Amino acid sequence: MKNFVILGGGYGGLTIAKELLDKHIPDNIQVILVDRMPFQGLKTEYYALAAGTVSDFDLRVHFPDEQRLIRKYGEVTSMDLENKMVHFQDGEPLPYDQLVIALGCTDRFHNTPGAEEYSCTIQSFNHTRQTYLRLNEIKPYGHVHIVGGGLSGVEIAAELRESRADLNITIMDRGERVLSAFPQRLSAYVHAWFKEHHVNALNHVAVSRIEPGAIYNRDEQIVTDAVVWTAGIQPVKIVQDLAVPKDPQGRIVLNEYYQIPDHPEVYVVGDCASLPYSPSAQAAEVQGEQIAHIVRDLWKGQTPHPHPLKLRGTLGALGKKAGFGYGFMGSTSLRGRVPRLLKSGVLWKSKRHFG
Repeated sequence: MKNFVILGGGYGGLTIAKELLDKHIPDNIQVILVDRMPFQGLKTEYYALAAGTVSDFDLRVHFPDEQRLIRKYGEVTSMDLENKMVHFQDGEPLPYDQLVIALGCTDRFHNTPGAEEYSCTIQSFNHTRQTYLRLNEIKPYGHVHIVGGGLSGVEIAAELRESRADLNITIMDRGERVLSAFPQRLSAYVHAWFKEHHVNALNHVAVSRIEPGAIYNRDEQIVTDAVVWTAGIQPVKIVQDLAVPKDPQGRIVLNEYYQIPDHPEVYVVGDCASLPYSPSAQAAEVQGEQIAHIVRDLWKGQTPHPHPLKLRGTLGALGKKAGFGYGFMGSTSLRGRVPRLLKSGVLWKSKRHFG
C-alpha cells in the first residue's frame, strides 16, 4: 500500500480528501487525513465565536466517516522531505509516498514587542476560544482595541459591537482607511456603519508595543482592557522551518501542478502555498479541487491540464444584518443586507458540503 497523506483538515485539505473520495481511489492507495482535532473549524466564522454570537459547536464540521479515509489525530512537529516522513509530538513517525501540506497559517506580529504575549488572536480554534473568554469577561464600559483594518478586523469589530453594546471598541489601522484592499466606496460604507454603531476607527496608527493594560501608538500610551491582533498572517512554523524556496510572504513556491519542484510527491495547498491571490478559504478550496484532479490524472498515468484558479469574490459581515462584497460579476460591489444573506448561504453550504 502507498500512503497519500494530507496534513491538515482545513478548507484545502478537506476539499482534496472529499474530491478524492467522490471518485475511484486505486486499490494500492490509502488516503490518510492528519489533524490535531477530530473536526474542521470553520475559520471564516471565528470572529463570531470570539464575539460570543455563536458557540464553538456551531463551527465544527466532522470529518467524513468513510472506510477509505484513515483519520489520524496528533500534533505534527516536523516534515522530513528527504526521507518522506512526518514526525509527531507523540507517537511514531508516519511515512508517506505522496504528501499534501495543508497546515494553514498563524499570526504575523511584525516583531512588535509584547504583541504575541499580550494580545488575543483568532487564527486557531483554541486561540479563538481564549479570545472569547477574554472579551466577554471585560466589565461594562471597558475598552477593546483591534489591531488591523482588514476583513478579519472589520468583522470582529462589528460582531463584538452587536454582542457587547456596553464596550468601547476601537479598530486601529496603519493605512488611511479600513479595508484598503477593497474599493473606496466599500471602505466608506464600513466607516459609515462604524460611525452609526459607535465603533471608533483610528487610521495612520503605528503600534510600537503592547503591554498589560496598554497599547502604544508610537510613544502615545492608550489604556485598554484587551487587544485583538488581526494585523497579518504567515505560514505555520513547521512550514517556515522547511528548507525550500519561498516567496516574500514565506509561502512555498510551487510548480504548475502545485508541487514543490524538488519534491514532486509533495503538494501544498491554501495559506502555505504561493498563489496569485491573498490567502482565503475560497482560494484553498478552489486550489484543493485542482490538486485532486491533478492527483487522479497522475494515478491514471495521464498528463494533468490544470486551469488557472478563478475566485468568485469576497464577502464580509457587519454583524448579523449587514455586509459587503466585492468581485462578483466583474468589479461589482455589494452593500447592505444582500451580501450578508449571501455570506450566510455560503456558510450553510460549507457545513453541508464537508459535513
